[in-house]
Amino acid sequence: MSTTSPSRRSSTQHLADIVVTAAESSQKINNQIFNIAQLRVSNMQIHGRDDDIKLLRSKLRDLAEKKDVGDEEYVAKSRAGEMVLVSGTSGTGKSALIHKGLGNPAAKSGYIFASGKFEDKFHRPLSAFSDAMTRLAKFITVDHNKMGKLSSGGQSIATLIRNKIQNEFEVEDAKQLRRVLPGCAELLGLGSRRRSKFSSFLCPSSHAAKEALFRSAPQLGSAKRRLQVSLALAGKESIAKMHYAVRRLLKIICSHLKGVVLFIDDLQWSDTATLDLLKSIVLDGEIPSLLIVGAYREDEVPDHHPLAFHIRELEQMNMSITKIKIGNLGVGYAIPLVAEALGMDDDDSKVKTLAETIHRKTEGNPFFILMFLRSLYDEKLLQYNFGAMKWTWDDDAVNSKIVTQNVASVLVNKMNRLQEDTQRMLMVASCLGSNFRKSAVVTVMNNISQAEMRSSMRIVSGTDATIGSSSLLSSDLTNSSTERAYASSFEEFEDGTAATMESSSTSLLLSSDMSNACTERAYASLIEEFEEEGLCEVDDEECHFMHDQIQSAAFELICPDQRDSFQGRIGNILLLTLSPKELEASLFEVVGLLNCAASNITDEERDELAEMNLKAGVKASENAAFDTAKVYFKAGREALGSRGWEGDYSTMLDLCSDGANACFLTGDFVSMNDLIDEVLSKDIDTKEKYRVSEIKVKSLLTVGKVNESINAALDFRRQLGLPAPQKKPASKFTIIREYIRVKKLLKDKTAENIANLPELDDERYEMGQRMNEHLATSVYLVEPTMLPLVIFQSVTTSLKHGLSPTSSPAFARLGLLLCGPFGKPHEGCEMAKAAELILLERPGMRSSTSNTIFVTQSFCYHWTSPLHDSIEPLLKGYQVGLEIGDNVKACYCLVGRMYYLFFTGRTLDSIQQELEAAANVMTQLKQDENELKITILLSSVKKLRGLDAEACDEMLDSILASAAETRNNLSAYVSVMKLEVFVFFQQWQEAVDLVQKAGNVRLFLSSTFVVVRYTFLEALAYLKAAQSSSGWKKRQMKKCAHKAMQLIRVWAKNGNVNVVHYLRILGAELAVLNGKKGKAKESFNAAISASSRNGFLQDRALAHELTSAYFKAQGDDYWRNYHIECSRACYQEWGCIGKVEQLDANMKIDDKE
Repeated sequence: MSTTSPSRRSSTQHLADIVVTAAESSQKINNQIFNIAQLRVSNMQIHGRDDDIKLLRSKLRDLAEKKDVGDEEYVAKSRAGEMVLVSGTSGTGKSALIHKGLGNPAAKSGYIFASGKFEDKFHRPLSAFSDAMTRLAKFITVDHNKMGKLSSGGQSIATLIRNKIQNEFEVEDAKQLRRVLPGCAELLGLGSRRRSKFSSFLCPSSHAAKEALFRSAPQLGSAKRRLQVSLALAGKESIAKMHYAVRRLLKIICSHLKGVVLFIDDLQWSDTATLDLLKSIVLDGEIPSLLIVGAYREDEVPDHHPLAFHIRELEQMNMSITKIKIGNLGVGYAIPLVAEALGMDDDDSKVKTLAETIHRKTEGNPFFILMFLRSLYDEKLLQYNFGAMKWTWDDDAVNSKIVTQNVASVLVNKMNRLQEDTQRMLMVASCLGSNFRKSAVVTVMNNISQAEMRSSMRIVSGTDATIGSSSLLSSDLTNSSTERAYASSFEEFEDGTAATMESSSTSLLLSSDMSNACTERAYASLIEEFEEEGLCEVDDEECHFMHDQIQSAAFELICPDQRDSFQGRIGNILLLTLSPKELEASLFEVVGLLNCAASNITDEERDELAEMNLKAGVKASENAAFDTAKVYFKAGREALGSRGWEGDYSTMLDLCSDGANACFLTGDFVSMNDLIDEVLSKDIDTKEKYRVSEIKVKSLLTVGKVNESINAALDFRRQLGLPAPQKKPASKFTIIREYIRVKKLLKDKTAENIANLPELDDERYEMGQRMNEHLATSVYLVEPTMLPLVIFQSVTTSLKHGLSPTSSPAFARLGLLLCGPFGKPHEGCEMAKAAELILLERPGMRSSTSNTIFVTQSFCYHWTSPLHDSIEPLLKGYQVGLEIGDNVKACYCLVGRMYYLFFTGRTLDSIQQELEAAANVMTQLKQDENELKITILLSSVKKLRGLDAEACDEMLDSILASAAETRNNLSAYVSVMKLEVFVFFQQWQEAVDLVQKAGNVRLFLSSTFVVVRYTFLEALAYLKAAQSSSGWKKRQMKKCAHKAMQLIRVWAKNGNVNVVHYLRILGAELAVLNGKKGKAKESFNAAISASSRNGFLQDRALAHELTSAYFKAQGDDYWRNYHIECSRACYQEWGCIGKVEQLDANMKIDDKE
């Protein structure tokens, strides 16, 4: 063994250190020279946009002000909503303006700026928004230490946000958010979720009984059946559910941060799902400190473009949209831009001349100006003089240079001068999108042959470039370091010199003696060098082209007649090489590439492609992006063609059925009907036609063809071999007969017994139950007498065959019938209790929650329980409805809550605030009829408060007139609320006239508490009118009052605690009418006591006022004054200022008399 002395080793080491130091010094010098001699065409300052930057920064100040104000003031401000839209043609610097004018100052001020960008190559739903949210989540989870610790508890903001999210979201909602926003998965987590709060709003029952019930209850999740309908993705509920979940997520995030700016770029390529989501976010007034900014190419957004439609819609909803339109630069701003690129003074005369020439040729487009400079540099018309230490050029040569109208051509010429290997990598990257992963490019390059690449490259004339390997590079290559060879091969980018290549040379990047590891490192190194050339920006593994025009130019390198096959080849490589997890993340991109080559594949490959498109369509549907899903479903059907039904037809069936649903939800009814007819015409099992049959039923109802919708639902039930009622008015005999049958099945069954029934595991019956659910909605509109038969049928199926998600609303509706028309409130409330117990802790039932709460709390429990007890459950029904996407039932719950607040005597000022907020919600959710119901109540409240009385009357009369033209219950709501106002203002004759003209209000509002209230007001109006009448008219008025009072007596006898004080008030007025003074005095006192004890403030005020009128008639001034003062105090507390003013005016008149 040889040895080396220490002194020798020390001497050798010293020499090595000298060499290394000298090399590093030389490298630094070279780098400095390189930097001096480089054009600056990226990361430029913004020129000529000072006013626009000031406007953008003012939005940041507005954001800070909203965060600093108090809660109530913030809510009032934020409900106005706002967004910023920047428009201009390609290359004008929209993105740069927002990033530098808004993003940089936002970051310096402690705000989070997160951006995403759409592209036109792939149909990836919500892509830009998802990317922006990924960056937002990354900032929170990775960079949260920069935000410091909170003083209380010492937890990071990231931890607080994560804990809040995991406590607020149900497991199902969190899973949906992870599908829609995969980049937020770490924030969403997989930890324990909150239990449903719905159990605290259940009807009265012992806690022990409920625990015992659900220990023995079967779990729906373990059922064998797999119904051929995706309830989670079936309709608009999924869209609303996703929107609400995203808004809740943003609310949690933004409430813990100083401010968030989300920038969505290239909205002209946005999918409709993103536009709808952004509109939903902007309209939500409860997301604190969030600014939405968008940019789009104005010349690519005509009036019929979806973006233009959404902008108009937001403006019609009084949304504040700040629009910034930017154009080309004037020559005065082109000069400093050119000067900055050259690193020279903008007052240099030669710079001014050059800038004026370039401005004239490019019309001042900033991107064109920089690309023109780069082309001068590449063609050596612009060179750096190291002696003079500045750039030099020939003005005549520059002036003679021809500029093409298409900047892509300039870029293509530039790229054609690059070495062949670089062009190949650019070709691949251009097919992967404006954003691409370094590893994806390397994977493709490692799996595509040199021959394939060469055959796909566009043939370029010799004057543009000579394709081959560079002689400048060959001398730098050594066998010992392939990686260093490829790093130096990129020197042509670094010095900007066009390479001259010999066509006979083979590609260095594909040489046979290169190991795969070295090849991958070489490719990766080469991609990083793209950044030096200004072609793309590299951030570790993530890369993106600096501009869409650069990506387009790179795509132009591919031979036009080879582009589809080339993209298909890339898609196939990714399909075969990506891991399952990576493929799932890149599914839309891979399928998009494969679809490009769909015309040149085998039948077996077509089958695989169809399945891939089906998977992509389903994934898009899960993201509620049905416009995107429709594209993939159509591509899948086209891949199969006419042979799709001949082999394994299941894929074709899914593509048609899911495609029909996507068409329905995007309003493409022509395509929808074609797909429905195609499936229905096939000789397949009836159950396999269920999905399109249900879509047909829903679509007919949507377009107003209610009778046809009913017929379609009934026909499908019969095809399943299930009973279906005849479409005609049901006789009382038929209804009673069917009720008796149901009653026999219910014999001795408690709510707990019903909730503990087994699960329905027969597809046929569950499909029938779903059809009955649609029938319950449609028959109520055109043939209400059929509704009991549909309800009895659903209940019978549940009792005989088991529970399904439709069972809960079915039993709730049965409770409605029993409480109202059948007059059996205790039995009805037991069915309502069963409906709610079915929901509790039963997987798969949550979709029925809002509907069930609405029915039980609005139609059942008020018959036997205090009205106040239903206010909170209705709020919960509204919240859950939004969470599950059932906006219609959510708004029903909200309307019910608002009216209950009024009927229970909540202060009018607080009611008005809630009503105004509710009206805003109805507008956002496009719930027009519910919004009118809120408007009816709001107008009445304002009038009672003495606000805009005349305008309120006009509004109510307008609604009443329009309601008379359509068959709905709005006229009944108007009648009830106008009657309220007449009674409180003691306008008895107007009240009687209204009652006589209103018609049968109880029929329109059957089983609701509104009917109960109306009946009381009706009876009171008739009694007061009778007191001032005589003869036949008096007897007639008294008879009408008796009829209404008899209904209230029956309700009270059956346990309705909410009508006790009604009976006392009416009994007192009846005693006055009959001249029974002692009875009247006793009943008035009892009425005051009962209304006070039960918490009906407004009715206590009314009772005091009526009592005062009684003592005034008796000449008892002491008790008259006492009760009028009590009445005034109650009205004042209630907030009924209009009434207080009336009382004050009347008292002054009485004092004068």
